[in-house]
This record gives sequence, C-alpha cells and structure tokens, in this order.
Amino acid sequence: MAAADAVPILVAEGLTKTFAGFTAVNNVNLSVRRGTIHALIGPNGAGKTTCFNLLTKFLTPSGGRILYKGEDITGLKPADVARLGLIRSFQISAVFPHLTALENVRVALQRQRGNSFDFWRSKSVLGVYDARAAELLEDVGLAEFIHTRAVELSYGRKRALEIATTLALDPEMMLLDEPMAGMGHEDIERITALIRRVAANRTVLMVEHNLSVVAELSDTITVLTRGQVLAEGDYATVSTNPAVQQAYMGDADG
Repeated sequence: MAAADAVPILVAEGLTKTFAGFTAVNNVNLSVRRGTIHALIGPNGAGKTTCFNLLTKFLTPSGGRILYKGEDITGLKPADVARLGLIRSFQISAVFPHLTALENVRVALQRQRGNSFDFWRSKSVLGVYDARAAELLEDVGLAEFIHTRAVELSYGRKRALEIATTLALDPEMMLLDEPMAGMGHEDIERITALIRRVAANRTVLMVEHNLSVVAELSDTITVLTRGQVLAEGDYATVSTNPAVQQAYMGDADG
C-alpha cells in the first residue's frame, strides 16, 4: 500500500447535509490520498453512510464542496463522476442474476465504452469483449465460474463478480459500501485479499463495520460520530484513542 504518497485525490471541505432541520453530516473535512486504502467508520447513526452518499453523489450536500483530482464535482451526478473514474461499487455495478459471470462483465465493458445496448447484438460482435472479461474474472478469482449464472454463485463470489464489473469500468478510485456485509469468515478472507490486490494501482475509500478488515487493509481511518470527524489516523492511532473507544468500541481494551 502506497501510504507514503501524500497527494490527495478526493477532498471534502466543510461537507454538510441537513434533513428537515436535522444535521446528519456537520462540517466534515476529509482528504483521501492517492494510492491508499481509506476507511470511513463509526457507530450507528454516526453519519458515515450519509457522508459516503454525499461523496459518491447519491446525495446533494447542503453545504461545503467535494474535489476530485482538483476538480469541483459538488454539483455533478453519479454518472458524471463515474466518467471521471470515481466508481462506487455495489451500487453502479449491480449484477444481472440470470446472465453468466462472463456476460455480466461483458455488459460492464460495453457500458464503459459507451455501448450500453450492444447486448442485443450478435455473439460474434460481442465476442470482442470476451478476452478482457475473462481476464477480469481471473483477477477476482472467478476463472472457473466464467459460464456460471450469477444467481448460482455464493454470496461472496457474487461480491467478487460485482468487483469485476466495477473494474471493467476502469476506475481510478473505487468506493466500496460495506464490502463484507453478510459474509462468512471464508468469504471475508477472500474479499479482503481481493480488495488488497485491486487496490495495488488505484485508490479505495470504503465504509466497513468489520474492524479486523479495517485494521488489515486501511492506510488511514476516519472515525465519524454525530456527523462529525472524531479522529483520524492509522489503526494503531485510532484504536487507542480514548474518545474513539468510548464512542465506537465502548470501554473495551481494543
């Protein structure tokens, strides 16, 4: 992980979101360094999901601004920022259950090239995407499931397929919304290794509840509580912060 690179790729300045008088996100400043894995964590109701939705443009901020590679993207729509290389996985990359793994990735490749309706065309035309789709499936550990329908894949492998379809969109920065949610131990290990691998040449921002995953993957962790930044740093720094222990981990020893 390239934690030494101090150049920010995504910056939030004074990010605020108010719903009918309730402030869910309050003047949040966030800087995600290029080439790192950055985790956004906090107790229930901390505002992390709202903050994540603001950063990925699924919500419009009430105040503040968002910069991506130095460009103000505050007023852009999700599809606009996706074209800039900022891709939210598990939202934009929903899979088609009755298509095979190969066909799902092929659809994403078509969309990345602006040919969203090519799947109506002949197999000979679509075949140009097959080699790249197969490469992406191999990258996420699904080579042996290339002709398996998505509905027949285990939960963890569906998540791997979703990451493959996200990679097909050629993201410079991936935003992962609780990638380990609902997974068993074996799938968590597999997807953790996968995220580490795909982050080798891109930036990742993730919301994640599993603290062992956060500890293993993250270069930087931002802790939110009551819509504000409580602490930030690496896992050793954040996990030993008394305020974080009280707000997020209780009064436990770790």
